[in-house]
Amino acid sequence: MSDEPDINKAQYASKKGEVVLREHVYDGIQEYDQTLPNWWLFIFFGALLFFFGYWIAYYQFGWAKTDAERIDAAMAVISDAKAKALDEMLAKLTDDALVNDWATDPSRVAGGEAAYLMNCIACHGQDLAAKIDIGNGQSVALPGLPLTDGEWKYGGKPMDIFRIINAGTPADSPGHNGAKMEAWGLKLPPVQIAEITAFIISKNKQEFAK
Repeated sequence: MSDEPDINKAQYASKKGEVVLREHVYDGIQEYDQTLPNWWLFIFFGALLFFFGYWIAYYQFGWAKTDAERIDAAMAVISDAKAKALDEMLAKLTDDALVNDWATDPSRVAGGEAAYLMNCIACHGQDLAAKIDIGNGQSVALPGLPLTDGEWKYGGKPMDIFRIINAGTPADSPGHNGAKMEAWGLKLPPVQIAEITAFIISKNKQEFAK
């Protein structure tokens, strides 16, 4: 007695375990047809039900949020956190604190220097002179203002410097030769902006000694 399955000629299998060789022939090839396993059918019909339910929830009732809505919600949370952190920082920051506490703390100044070299060097130069040396005693002016000449276009108090870094060039200002500084408060936390301010103050000790 053969162990080979009983093969019938019909269109479709009608019961479990039945193997059918379909009558349809194409290019000399015939197809087998067998009933699908239950686990496969459960997954298939489950996927159909999930799609229908999701379609109802998403398009008809608006229960599911779009990617854009989720991103907007996440950005709102981040903005609120930044605003809260800025308020807390401003509540305890003063001109005196920036000069006598932050700018005299080596760790704060080092953190500010690292942030400056990462974000500010392209416009204000490595030595804060807003120039880049091209050799042969020649230099080229960079887009930013020099930060060591004792001239402060938007206010020379420590908190003025903090605010201009945080908020960027005022909207009603043409900037420096048409170039405006961006609002770094949108990218950096308030504590890092305070450290950058402390670093700048540390490079202008005589200017801020008074």
